[in-house]
Amino acid sequence: MSYKSDIEIAREAHKLPIQEIGSKLGIDSNDLLPYGHDKAKINQDFIQSLTNKSDGKLILVTAINPTPAGEGKTTTTVGLGDGLNSIGKKAAICIREASLGPCFGMKGGAAGGGYAQVVPMEDMNLHFTGDFHAITSAHNLLSAMIDNHIYWGNAQDIDTRRVVWRRVVDMNDRALRQITASLGGVSNGFPREAGFDITVASEVMACLCLANDLKDLEVRLGNIIVAYRRDKTPVFCKDIKADGAMTVLLKDAMQPNLVQTLENNPALVHGGPFANIAHGCNSVVATKTALKLADYVVTEAGFGADLGAEKFLNIKCRKAGISPSAVVLVATVRAMKMNGGVAKNDLGMENVEAVTKGCPNLGRHIENVKSFGIPVIVAINHFVTDTEDEVQAVKNYVLSMGSEAIVSKHWEFGSKGSKDLAERVVEIVDSGSANFAPIYPDDMSLMEKIETISKRIYRADEVLADKKIRDQLRAWEDQGYRDLPVCMAKTQYSFSTDPSLRGAPTGHSVPVREVRLSAGAGFIVAICGEIMTMPGLPKKPAAETIGLNELGNIEGLF
Repeated sequence: MSYKSDIEIAREAHKLPIQEIGSKLGIDSNDLLPYGHDKAKINQDFIQSLTNKSDGKLILVTAINPTPAGEGKTTTTVGLGDGLNSIGKKAAICIREASLGPCFGMKGGAAGGGYAQVVPMEDMNLHFTGDFHAITSAHNLLSAMIDNHIYWGNAQDIDTRRVVWRRVVDMNDRALRQITASLGGVSNGFPREAGFDITVASEVMACLCLANDLKDLEVRLGNIIVAYRRDKTPVFCKDIKADGAMTVLLKDAMQPNLVQTLENNPALVHGGPFANIAHGCNSVVATKTALKLADYVVTEAGFGADLGAEKFLNIKCRKAGISPSAVVLVATVRAMKMNGGVAKNDLGMENVEAVTKGCPNLGRHIENVKSFGIPVIVAINHFVTDTEDEVQAVKNYVLSMGSEAIVSKHWEFGSKGSKDLAERVVEIVDSGSANFAPIYPDDMSLMEKIETISKRIYRADEVLADKKIRDQLRAWEDQGYRDLPVCMAKTQYSFSTDPSLRGAPTGHSVPVREVRLSAGAGFIVAICGEIMTMPGLPKKPAAETIGLNELGNIEGLF
């Protein structure tokens, strides 16, 4: 049996005018800023008018560690949202925007798949409403103003060896990881070592995603540390006087984007930090807005629960004052088999033993999420090659972990395939059994926070950090940053920092290579192992097969 590609399905979608989608959430057309007929931004004044409304229930979708077999976290998020609406619930979904880096690299887009997609898929995976371009421009404006400040006399006495603000571009480009800037003579400034990160790792992205409004955003931008003086005192963005102009560039980008699913249900798509190198959640303003407008809000956190869910719960929930009523943990039979040692080419053959052998990765995530005091339900994202015995093996394992697994066929059937999952999620959410609490307190030392995550979530025996890193963390504590949460940057493919170590490893170490203070965003970044904040393209990037056909339609985008 042949199946249509995601882009073919998306192209056939019967989309409603975006004003009709807004009306489902009680948004008047005057409160929408249309970008064409099928997408719009929600006006900031309207969002502020919702302050006194009560909140709906929040559902977090997360997953096991990703494998080449595929997990389908966004697809499940969309499918669950459609399923909730199909059983008569007023529901909305909140997901992140797509980065051009993975779209043209290896991972692909971020709009779901099959019959559980958000549309317009092509726009969402490319330029969308220009938010990422605005973030890139605001970030690099600050970079330019730092170098310009140094060139015109350096009134802040910046030590050019200690400029910590890097540049960004929304593309995987390993050649830009480490560069030498300002070459070419006196008129070009003072040569110094610099580098690029991908836009999704920008602190500007984090500030936008964690800010409550434009005023809060400008304060956060002003608090970004860009460099240090010779006496090692920090120089802030506001010292360079860049915060006002950056906020202007981000004025429209700060407003959440409203689009729709294939079944014409509302979806807020806003922000896009990666979970392996940033905090991995859509914007606070989008989530809070959805909670005011819908009774149930389904959101996702990037990559596996050891990264996305941990950061959602320890960083976003802490900062935004929100908490989920339930967590849906996505797994596939294929991924279980791969964790059990089956090669990708052999995943189509039944292998119950390998499924069972691979389940401890799922079990580890269940335990971790439960440790936050939140009920967990496992969604088995169904593939057509899954057999009944393989599915039952996953269900039996999950039951032994004190949770429940439900098969969801949203990819193939849309909301009809996710009805059972939606009904059970509502039962759990409405039971009020969640008792959420972060796994570390604000006043714990920064090093202890890193160790707590490494030992309780990753199950590491130790954290390896040299004296320079430990001294830096203590210095930041002395400067008043002890209360900040920690954002771990590590490989998404394993609980450890070794991407080849699948399953549920124990007895490993977490080497911390570098720490960065994101004072504007409000967290400390701990860069672990070999993880890069500027990814590279694979040997055969997706860009090689993306193009326009003879009808002028995009092909190869997924």
